[in-house]
Amino acid sequence: MFLHDRCRKLRDFQAGDAVMWLRAVDRSLLLQGWQDVAFINPANVVFVYMLVRELVDGEETKEAELQAAVLTCLYLSYSYMGNEISYPLKPFLVEDSKDKFWDRCLLIVNRLSSNMLRINAEPGFFTEIFTELKACGMNSNANAGGNLPCGAA
Repeated sequence: MFLHDRCRKLRDFQAGDAVMWLRAVDRSLLLQGWQDVAFINPANVVFVYMLVRELVDGEETKEAELQAAVLTCLYLSYSYMGNEISYPLKPFLVEDSKDKFWDRCLLIVNRLSSNMLRINAEPGFFTEIFTELKACGMNSNANAGGNLPCGAA
């Protein structure tokens, strides 16, 4: 719901699209044997959200652009929170340019590495991010059209 509310320029984008992107990568990595259990769980979704809310500014004009940003955040979440030392890049790539992908990775790491460490070290910070994310869904559900702002930290 956060992405649907933030990305108003994408007329055909539905909140379920982002869920599908995340689950498709998770399923792919499970089937390929890169992991034994699903990565997508509440704690990891909070981590992904923390990255996405900083990278996605709502100025995206193409769904593919949004998908690339979300999957970059997911890749870094797997890299930071996942059980493996490394993951294959292919399930996370939806564009031709690996350079764009790695540039986004560096942007996120440079901008958010302290928060990436902090979310695991400080339970209060995790709770703050979790509460903010939970409010996104509640605002959208209670507001039928989702007109209340979400993710304003």
